[in-house]
Amino acid sequence: MFHSIEIYILLFFTYAILGWLMEVGCKLVETKKFINRGFLIGPYCPIYGWGAVAITFLLYRYSYDPLILFMMTLLTCSVLEYATSWVMEKVFKARWWDYSKRKFNIDGRVCLGTMIPFGIFGMILTYVTNPLIVNGLNKVNPVTLNIIAIILLIIYLVDNVLSTIVILGFRKTTVQVGREGRQDNTEQI
Repeated sequence: MFHSIEIYILLFFTYAILGWLMEVGCKLVETKKFINRGFLIGPYCPIYGWGAVAITFLLYRYSYDPLILFMMTLLTCSVLEYATSWVMEKVFKARWWDYSKRKFNIDGRVCLGTMIPFGIFGMILTYVTNPLIVNGLNKVNPVTLNIIAIILLIIYLVDNVLSTIVILGFRKTTVQVGREGRQDNTEQI
């Protein structure tokens, strides 16, 4: 199903923020302290937003068959996660996540334990949350949606530039952390 660009932008932010909340919440429960799990300064993890947009845009055609949708979501999100991990490691010399100690992992970048939830979340997104979110957004004045989308996009682009400058400014730290082994370096960064 095709939507306006504003809808895709707002879906991106909805899922990026929900992903950040989930990541931070899990780390809060695990470590009893706040750790910003995102690369960016703002409260969002873009990988979740991009994954949701990819599922919405590319995989809607498979919604007739939950098993195919599950498998295609698993594949799409795993490729996205692997590629994102690889690029971020090459650019910033650090890892934001590492699954090398988990069974059935590929280079520590993806693992079966995260792939299966991706498939499940893709089905929930397609059959439950997207219809609710899109129906709600379609009730909002299109001009208002456009303004909100533009403002969020500008904030996001500025955040990307600033966050990249900050991380590259800490290049020595990230290189040192990267030398300490293949591990999740988010807390140190």
